[in-house]
Amino acid sequence: MSSFRERLEWDAGHGAIIDQTRRYMMIRPDALMGALATFPEPCRRTAFWALEASVFQQGSDSARAYAAMGGGGDSLLATVAATAPELGWGVWEVTREPGRILLTVKNSPFAAACPRGMPYPVCTPIQGMLRAVAGMVFGRLARVAETACAAIGAPDCRFVAEPAG
Repeated sequence: MSSFRERLEWDAGHGAIIDQTRRYMMIRPDALMGALATFPEPCRRTAFWALEASVFQQGSDSARAYAAMGGGGDSLLATVAATAPELGWGVWEVTREPGRILLTVKNSPFAAACPRGMPYPVCTPIQGMLRAVAGMVFGRLARVAETACAAIGAPDCRFVAEPAG
């Protein structure tokens, strides 16, 4: 299977970056996270939640396409982990245990773009993508928690995914 970057079609004439039917765009993480930081609390938490929900929804489409290219389960986890650095989403290390998936992200662009000392984890796009992928791996909805975040002083960002309910 070709890498994510090899699959991309860079269509400058139309101003688009395409992977099959999915359109991508480049945006600086500090621009995205800076926009979220302008919201006052509790609106900011709501904005982070909305970003997680949107990435979950759209990431589910990407995860289905990745699964169609090379299988589900561990193969899907490996594909997503290999794609993340090509998207600039940090380096993903995935461990699958009975009933849960552990993810460590080194150099999360979302945490790196936020000022240190945030009062809560900020890597909601990663959380949304992991929720989409974990749901496919478990065969049912999953819940994901970011248990450590570099934006609040951890050395890296850590997530736990488990089947919901």
